[in-house]
Amino acid sequence: MTSRVAVAAPNRLAADAGLAAARAGGGAVDVAIAAITTAMSSEPGIVSPMAGGFITIWPPDGPPEVIDGNIVMPGRDRPAEAFGGGLREVTTTYGGGLTLLAGHGSVGVPGIWAALGRAHERHGAAPWADLLAPATAVARDGYPVGAAAASYLALVGDSIYGWDPGTHALLHHADGRVVTTGDIVVQPDLAATFDTIAREGWQSVHTGSIARAIVADMDARGGLVSAADLADYEAVVRQPLLVDVGQWQVATNPPPAIGGPMLSLMLGALVERGGERATWADVIEIQRRVLSFRADRIDRSRDLEADGWAALAAAQRYGLDGLPTSPNTVHVSVVDGAGMACSITASAGYGSGAMVPGTGLLLNNCLGELELNQLGVHALAPGTRLASNMAPTVAAAADGRRLAIGSPGADRITTALMQVLGAAFLDDEHLQDAIDRPRVHVRIDGGGVVDDGVLVEHESDPAIARAVADGGWHGREHEGISMYFGGVGAALRHADGTLLAAADPRRVAATALG
Repeated sequence: MTSRVAVAAPNRLAADAGLAAARAGGGAVDVAIAAITTAMSSEPGIVSPMAGGFITIWPPDGPPEVIDGNIVMPGRDRPAEAFGGGLREVTTTYGGGLTLLAGHGSVGVPGIWAALGRAHERHGAAPWADLLAPATAVARDGYPVGAAAASYLALVGDSIYGWDPGTHALLHHADGRVVTTGDIVVQPDLAATFDTIAREGWQSVHTGSIARAIVADMDARGGLVSAADLADYEAVVRQPLLVDVGQWQVATNPPPAIGGPMLSLMLGALVERGGERATWADVIEIQRRVLSFRADRIDRSRDLEADGWAALAAAQRYGLDGLPTSPNTVHVSVVDGAGMACSITASAGYGSGAMVPGTGLLLNNCLGELELNQLGVHALAPGTRLASNMAPTVAAAADGRRLAIGSPGADRITTALMQVLGAAFLDDEHLQDAIDRPRVHVRIDGGGVVDDGVLVEHESDPAIARAVADGGWHGREHEGISMYFGGVGAALRHADGTLLAAADPRRVAATALG
């Protein structure tokens, strides 16, 4: 039997949800919606249903598109004295050590539901309620805590997820221990919320009963998200950035996102090298140039859309050629037998720790991701799209091949995808082999441990270590493979119509064909 769909998802429950959507007659977009909503109900700490995200789609008979459902700065109709409040400072060892802000004041306007709804309206085939049924069942019946969630909660279970009574009760045992791998979590309130969204439509999160519950909690506990913020939110359909890489055309999210433009510049720089296989020295130097360019031109922008396009236009002055022509995160990649490719990445930041009473909804802390909000937690005007490293990507070749690919991993998303796509498209490596290769990531801030501001983080590999030493760079080796370097998931349709799904050994994930 020929498979109809290939799925790469964060866990087995999400992958199985995608297969259920396929059996119900859904195409790649339906399958991806079922998988990502199930992931949002079964990966506490890693993502939540109050996330932002991007969906990149390449239909079999039309041009690619990006649906921008990223987080927006809240505060419409809020008094000036509300800004600056509702925040909890948290310092954690996660990611080598970071400081973040949690609490209701760290919550941005979630956009993932508007994006999913718009994707379904434009490309869906299966009924909306059917796509949410697996996520509802997972929340109602319970799910085992996965290894990725357990490792994160072990670090922040008390500091982020311990202060709110509802959240504490969900993610801690009666004796106060945080849940760990294999423990069963049951969320009847979240199941009821998914039932409501299935019945009322995605609009419930923005103008319906779910929106009213969110705003009541914000009013009571010092948050900025208002009824106007939710009602005015729009998921924007954008023309993607396009860059030719070998025999493939790659499509990814454009400004105001940061991830897609930086990935496009990295891939373009790889292509400009010519036909020779990229060395580790090449990979390090390209990352250094592109990420230095980002730090100089993008990271403190107040208008990411205008400044992002202007920066791309100016990139050649930084020695970056091959320009495109046009904390915690999960990703789903899907292709189907008809040639539809769909890539969804969603993020709720590191989590605010807050739960909306009676709903089971854990709120994001996307305003409190200080590495992305360098101007200040409440500095942007209400309605402004926030910065994002997410880069869900699709690609097409003239012979009918289609690829959907993406990764979680904050600023390591772009460097992980650059290395995987470069190996697969330019070096003709098998997709799984390209994902399995050791990785490097250049930190321009130096991680606070080097004077010149450039630190080459890398997995254990003698060739990488030699390239770091020969280049005179400061290096920091991570033993073995590390989830720090992302968790790439990809789904591929070959020219003959056969399908393949590939997952990253760095994170617990699942693939499925059905």
